[in-house]
Amino acid sequence: MDVHVVGIGEVLWDLLLTGPQLGGAPANFAYHAHALGAQTHVITSVGNDDYGREIIRRFQAMGLSDAAVQVDETAPTGTATVTLSGDGLAHFTIQENVAWDHIALTSEAAAVVSQADAICFGSLAQRSELSRHTIQRLIAATPANALRVFDINLRQQFYSRDVIERSLQLANVLKLNDDELPSLAAMFNLTRSTENQMEQLARAFSLRVVALTRGANGSLLYRKDEEEVWWSECLSRPVQVVDTVGAGDSFTAALVLGLLRKMDLDEINMLADEVARYVCSQAGATPPMPAEFARKFSMAPE
Repeated sequence: MDVHVVGIGEVLWDLLLTGPQLGGAPANFAYHAHALGAQTHVITSVGNDDYGREIIRRFQAMGLSDAAVQVDETAPTGTATVTLSGDGLAHFTIQENVAWDHIALTSEAAAVVSQADAICFGSLAQRSELSRHTIQRLIAATPANALRVFDINLRQQFYSRDVIERSLQLANVLKLNDDELPSLAAMFNLTRSTENQMEQLARAFSLRVVALTRGANGSLLYRKDEEEVWWSECLSRPVQVVDTVGAGDSFTAALVLGLLRKMDLDEINMLADEVARYVCSQAGATPPMPAEFARKFSMAPE
């Protein structure tokens, strides 16, 4: 069975010392979901400039549909300056007032969302009023049984409690990392252990799944179906890190494919960690993905 997956929000060029690399969490997510076997679309906006034309060309080369990619005639294509610390961790300085700050509610975007089995969005692209309105309208318009994944992705000062709270209300899956959970704990007065905080978020916002990534310490998944609750902890194995750009987005893509394929929670966690470790071992956010990963998802029950 084909699954239709959508990433909505920012697309940009990560300006690394080694040269520009295609980035932006929703676009990274869509690339990895496609590499793992999904049909994917990206809803975003690029400038009418060389960077924007290269993004569309790159999407086509990667097999991503550009049907819902808008071209802004005035704002430039987004960029982010990326510096890497000694352990390969990425630190971003993100340009403001760029094309993805002006994502419009188009008929093409509405058509893509109406067919979605899963849609992934974050907080960064909601920093402008226009894109925030568009993203929230489109998330609300997804089919009732679709996965609505809020990959929170806190960046610089580009978020607020109102945006986070509304996004959690729209979502049924939350993905965050161990740097972001303390911010949510302070924001929503979450207490006690990590597991308690994840469960409090799930209960407060009726979330089906909460996924916490913890870098070299692996990942923790919470899942609730009706009255049953499952937990899965995966302790990551060592990997030679080139950079961490895009690793979290690849984890989210694998999580989504596993949930759509109705895989066991421990298997999802193990495969998502394996995919993310591979991306950490490569340069940039969207390295070529080994075919073995897609095979593992294609063999899963549906």
